[in-house]
Amino acid sequence: MSLSLCQNNITKACTLRKALPLYAVTDRRWLDDKPLAQAVKEALLGGVTMIQLREKNLDTDCFLQEAQRIKALCHAFNVPFIVNDNISIALACDADGVHIGQQDMAVKEARALLGPDKILGVSAKTTAQALAAENDGADYLGVGAVFPTDSKANASEISHNELQRICAAVSIPVVAIGGINEKNISKLQHSSISGAAVISAIFAAPDIRAAATRLRQRLSALLTKTALTIAGSDASGGAGIQADLKTMLACGVYGMSAITALTAQNTTGVAGVSPSTPDFLSAQLDSIFDDIFPDAVKTGMVFSAPLIAVIAGRLRHYQAKNIVVDPVMIATSGARLLSTDAITALKEQLFPLATLITPNLKETEALTGLSITNKADMETAARKLQAAYGCNVLCKGGHRLTDADDLLYTADGPLWLPGRRVDNPNTHGTGCTLSAAIAAHLAKGYNLPQAVQAAKDYLTGALTAGLNLGHGAGPLHHGWNLTSLV
Repeated sequence: MSLSLCQNNITKACTLRKALPLYAVTDRRWLDDKPLAQAVKEALLGGVTMIQLREKNLDTDCFLQEAQRIKALCHAFNVPFIVNDNISIALACDADGVHIGQQDMAVKEARALLGPDKILGVSAKTTAQALAAENDGADYLGVGAVFPTDSKANASEISHNELQRICAAVSIPVVAIGGINEKNISKLQHSSISGAAVISAIFAAPDIRAAATRLRQRLSALLTKTALTIAGSDASGGAGIQADLKTMLACGVYGMSAITALTAQNTTGVAGVSPSTPDFLSAQLDSIFDDIFPDAVKTGMVFSAPLIAVIAGRLRHYQAKNIVVDPVMIATSGARLLSTDAITALKEQLFPLATLITPNLKETEALTGLSITNKADMETAARKLQAAYGCNVLCKGGHRLTDADDLLYTADGPLWLPGRRVDNPNTHGTGCTLSAAIAAHLAKGYNLPQAVQAAKDYLTGALTAGLNLGHGAGPLHHGWNLTSLV
């Protein structure tokens, strides 16, 4: 998905990725006398995240009535409802989208009929088919059969290698389909899929809800991605690695940390900093990369030029990917967290390795020497950073008085991502939280605009929750989307 797409399409893509992990395709052949709506409700209660209604033998009126019943159920559970093959039925019941196969309607024609806002899934068996579908407007791919299946006649299998090649070739999410059940689902580990489409393993089960629950649990473990934070420790838990690890968990990834410095700080300020030695930081990084290779990395407070040299060297050595650099220079309280000689090292050694850098307005001014008073100034400064270091730039507008709009600047140009300003003085660790959330979503396979937008949405929720701790600029509620603290 390119940077030229509108905000609605970025939001739609973020929502879709959350809906794909356990994708149930209906088949009434195994239900005996049980109504399909009852079976679907049991699947939804078990944790299914998306429903596709597949009907081959119903007449138009019965199909539409069934579609309306299933759609109502799905929306009661806040789960997208997709119709297989039949765009006329999908439009008639205002379904969330359609899934089509290679032998059905052309993808471009389907997209034209559906319009830009509906979800369009397309089946693919080869990399060429996958790329063509993405180019013609598909939002996700159903790839398979990954295992032998009785659910669809003449469904030939594809290899695990081909599945992985397809995942690597496209930027839209891929759902594996075909013969998937509790016993073989673990074989899809490391395939970079965004979810699994299941038919008989749910609807042929004697206890549909329990079967869906078990599959959801297995998929949760199978789809878990990892992210590494390289940053300082905040004793009060509001910023630094503590904020990063809480954010990564809340955003659905497994977090790891390498500590650059210990800080004695709380919501009122920083009382002291004790940096790691370069050798010990290097040992931390080696222990992580040699065992659990991270799908994304973020850096925060890197403190000094020698530590930056270690970080850059180890990231190059391990060919780390999805690197988000938060150029932490000054704490919310005003304390300096980056020594003067480290700024040059940060720009020369870490920025060129970064997928994205995330300076706030004060940091952008310090890095460029420019004064920023409006959006045009933000674009000029971001363009200067992108041209100088070859990395994408998120110039954060959170410190402006009028809005919370952020500017994502890439080689393709500027993309403004609007944000809602939250009236909350407790902003300790907002920069750490945002960059950690971006890294988490990059680890999960989101493209850059999607990852930034999803991170902004998470940060807005953490601010809106209104946690109020400490006597100064308090921390965010990093677990706002998981549970209450009381």
